[in-house]
Amino acid sequence: MPLRHPALLALALSALAGGTGLTAQRPAPMSPGLLRVCADPDNLPFSNQAGEGVENKLAELMAATWNSKLEYVWWAAPRGMMRMLNGRYCDVALQMPVLSDMAGVTRPYYRTSYVFVQRAAAPHRVTSLDDPALKAMKIGVHLFAADGENTPPAMALSAHGVVGNLVGFSTTYVGGQNRPEDIIKAVVSDSIDIAIVWGPIAGYYGRQLGADLALSPVHDDSLTKMLFTYSMAMATRRSERAFLDSLQKFLNTKAPEIRALLEQYGIPLLPLAADSGSRESTAPAR
Repeated sequence: MPLRHPALLALALSALAGGTGLTAQRPAPMSPGLLRVCADPDNLPFSNQAGEGVENKLAELMAATWNSKLEYVWWAAPRGMMRMLNGRYCDVALQMPVLSDMAGVTRPYYRTSYVFVQRAAAPHRVTSLDDPALKAMKIGVHLFAADGENTPPAMALSAHGVVGNLVGFSTTYVGGQNRPEDIIKAVVSDSIDIAIVWGPIAGYYGRQLGADLALSPVHDDSLTKMLFTYSMAMATRRSERAFLDSLQKFLNTKAPEIRALLEQYGIPLLPLAADSGSRESTAPAR
């Protein structure tokens, strides 16, 4: 979201508590015994500076497995994150759509999707963008992706003739305002009928709020050809082939622990596709 979904345009010039200072922000080759992780400082359920996200836990597991010192390089904008990775400021991004053109990636270790979020007691359960009931519902969506374009749900709904009844939520989480859970709270409070949200955000915050919600996966849209399901991998620079092999071995040997972490954070998991090594051309835009 992998991949940060809010569009914050500032570099956070700090490293993991314990004090690596600005040295972690300087490009350098990989160093034995040091694990430099690209991460977002405020992007739960994935990562934050307090170490509370699923990526933080994956990084800790990786560092412990390899007996390495863990350092984070914090960067809040997803496209800039790739510059940090390929510029040798950090060495691994823990989530990347499978076979991204911008990096060398592992095989996918989980698959998830956007989801329809409704109260469990809702009288009608939506499971498709083709559902005519959507035209009469108040629908929450994140309006803009990190690149300033409309998010996939907003664009797809427009193509399906669902206009005029969307309630927009910000994807820029600054200064404690416009938090990612706001769209989930709106469903819980009945101020909107339904939301279409990136699955990890919906699953995590629904669980954090103790809400009685129904989550239904949004399938890839045949009308617009837009993707709503994504297989996620880990990424490093294409040139770091030995390190990429080490990442894959870590994913293979720690698969049960990794799945348990994903489930702990409420991330909706879909079966990995049979062609899970195939290319997915665009990253999910929250």
